[in-house]
Amino acid sequence: MLPRFLLDTHVAVRWLIEAKRLSREQLRVLEGAVKRAEPVALSGISLLEIAILVGEERLRLTAHLIDFFEAFQTGAFRILPLTCEIAAEVAALGNSLRDPADRAIVATARVHRLRLVTSDQRIIQSKLVPVIE
Repeated sequence: MLPRFLLDTHVAVRWLIEAKRLSREQLRVLEGAVKRAEPVALSGISLLEIAILVGEERLRLTAHLIDFFEAFQTGAFRILPLTCEIAAEVAALGNSLRDPADRAIVATARVHRLRLVTSDQRIIQSKLVPVIE
């Protein structure tokens, strides 16, 4: 089964650590995907973002980083790598988003035609991709 949703980095982390911080709609979508045994997608750049946050001590985990990453290697997730097509889509986005990771995530959602689950107001306001807030 193919994913229909791409998780923004903060949504993936919250879902695994503190699901109560997700919106009702985000929880509804994610729980529905689990019930249908439908994987959700995660951009490869989100793994890099998480590693940087942990390295800078802006994200504290109760487990080792590699153990935390194991959750993303289950059937519940599909990691989507950065590709030439996604990089070209980043260029096509223009400068409406400043953060390179946000640009890569939005481009990944667009290339794979996925709805992005995010709370990032800059991404939502950009209207570059369909979102679930």
